[in-house]
Amino acid sequence: MTISTEIISNLIHNEKFTRKVLPYIKEEFFETDYEQALFTSIEEFVNKYGSVPTKETLILELENSTHIREDVYESCVKYVNDIQYTEKDFQWLLDSTENYCLNRSIYLAMIRSLSIIDGEDKEFDKGAIPQILQDALAVSFDTNIGHDYLEDYEARFDHYNNEDERLPFDIDELNTITRGGIPSKTLNIVLAGTNVGKTMVLAHFAANYLMQGKNVLYVTLEIGEEEIAERIDANLLNMSTDNFRKITKEQYSTKMQRIKMKTGGKVIVKQYPSASVNANHIRYLLNELKIKKNFVPHVIFVDYINLMNSVRFKAGSATNSYTTVKAAAEEIRGIGVEFDLRVWSATQLTRSGFANSDPGLEDTAESFGLPATADFMFALVSTPQLDELQQIMFKQLKTRYNNSKKNGKFVLGVDIDKQRLFSVQQPEYLADSDKSVMDNSTFGERANEDDSMKYVTKKAGRKDFSTLFGG
Repeated sequence: MTISTEIISNLIHNEKFTRKVLPYIKEEFFETDYEQALFTSIEEFVNKYGSVPTKETLILELENSTHIREDVYESCVKYVNDIQYTEKDFQWLLDSTENYCLNRSIYLAMIRSLSIIDGEDKEFDKGAIPQILQDALAVSFDTNIGHDYLEDYEARFDHYNNEDERLPFDIDELNTITRGGIPSKTLNIVLAGTNVGKTMVLAHFAANYLMQGKNVLYVTLEIGEEEIAERIDANLLNMSTDNFRKITKEQYSTKMQRIKMKTGGKVIVKQYPSASVNANHIRYLLNELKIKKNFVPHVIFVDYINLMNSVRFKAGSATNSYTTVKAAAEEIRGIGVEFDLRVWSATQLTRSGFANSDPGLEDTAESFGLPATADFMFALVSTPQLDELQQIMFKQLKTRYNNSKKNGKFVLGVDIDKQRLFSVQQPEYLADSDKSVMDNSTFGERANEDDSMKYVTKKAGRKDFSTLFGG
């Protein structure tokens, strides 16, 4: 009996096996028409009735089917009648089925990739091949069926108190609002206008992670590799970028050797042309770095996300910016989940948001789908008064790490020449700034007006605002 026959047999006779593997098996994993037809009928029956079909029931379902050819039906009936079920070791059965599905998945992916290369597949271009192969290799019968709230409380407590779960900042204010740093498998976004300091902030974070001994991959889609490295240099060496032209090569080499002695981490900076890269390119780069340099990053910076394409939509297609940026954000966050990474990126403010000293989520340029996807997002606010003080305001816009209403705004010192951020005493005018971001939106203004009307009507003797409408 072949393994495919063993799978079909157990799908009919072994309900425990069926419930375990059915979500992971696909019709195309079977080689023959009749096995594919049998699997489809079994899957449809289980989904409809919640139980496995008997041999007799399965034959009746096949007989009533209108989309099965006569010759395929006859082969199915003979196949089912010839099956001799014998109970097997359950774990062996699971392992053999998983291995079969993985091998078939890889084989089918290779066939499709060759079809794309030959130009026979019109749906995808060659850029989709890495994702097709990656998906094929990802076939797995996941044994984790969820977190048991009452039984898994000890593991949950350990998670709450595991400092290794988060990468901390070197700035207390940022650690406070994130409860100690950025966790893995997340997408984190810096929102700011042009020339306000997005890249400076990302470079500061990259330098900080390096000094923690972490590996950093910095993907730049706008600024050159050497310029990004220069900004990290300025931060770590505590030197203005102008001074790199005033010291000797020996002096520079000595400083860099000291940095290398202080950290076990690495920073790799890779530049791609704008609008030429999608999540698959980064996935491929990660795999190449692991093979060629034994480099596995803890965090990725993408500078910046609006300059990416989506895997799901071809460049130049009729998709709008909302769809493209949202898809790119979902896919790059997926990279973080797949490779157990923190992902940092940046995005632009709209024109009106750039002129606003108190921007909100609605001021995100091109796609509101980006903040909908992000785990953590803050805005950088620059004003002439702050520039004079060499400060910049941080405003929380969205967070899944803490309460965004606490420490909603704060200022940090900034040294542009050295690409550094640092803590400063918080001004008094921020003491009453912990308000919801919604308060600054059109909806928030309308809600505040409603609250005011409730107060007025209550003073007039009505119980609430609904009485104005006959409620």
